[in-house]
Amino acid sequence: MRRNTTKRRAESGAGTVLGLSMAGVVLFVAMAVVGATAVVTAHRSAQSAADLAALAGATALQRGEDACGQARHVARANRATLRGCAVEGWTVTVTVTAPSAEILGRRMEQAARGRAGPALRTGSWTGQPRSAPGQRRSSPEASVPVSRSPRL
Repeated sequence: MRRNTTKRRAESGAGTVLGLSMAGVVLFVAMAVVGATAVVTAHRSAQSAADLAALAGATALQRGEDACGQARHVARANRATLRGCAVEGWTVTVTVTAPSAEILGRRMEQAARGRAGPALRTGSWTGQPRSAPGQRRSSPEASVPVSRSPRL
C-alpha cells in the first residue's frame, strides 16, 4: 500500500498560515479595543475637568471672585484647557478640551461641557430657580403659599 504523500506536501504549512492570520486578526481587534478605551478614558477625564472647573467657578462667583479665572486654574490643574466660560446669574458654564493618547500617529482632543449653579428649591411649586444676584422676583405667585389637600 502506498500512501498519497503528494497531497500532504501540498497542504504542508497551511496550519501556519491560518495561525498567523488568526493572530493578525486578534492583534487588530486588540489594538482597536485599546484605541477605543483610550478615547473613552480621555473623554471621562475631560468631563471630570469640566465639572470641577464649573464647580470651582460657581464657588468663586458666590465669593465675589473671578469665576472664569478660577475655572481656568482648576481646568489646568486637571490637565485640560478652558475653551469657553459663560456666567449667567449664579450659573457658570464651561467648555474644556483634554488631550487623548496618540492613536495611529494622531493626537486627538476630547471636548466636554460642565455647568454648575443653584438647584431648584426643594418643594418649589413654581419651578423657578432662586434669584440671581441683583434680580428680584416680581411675580406675586412666588409668595403665595401652596395649600395642601387634607389627607383622607
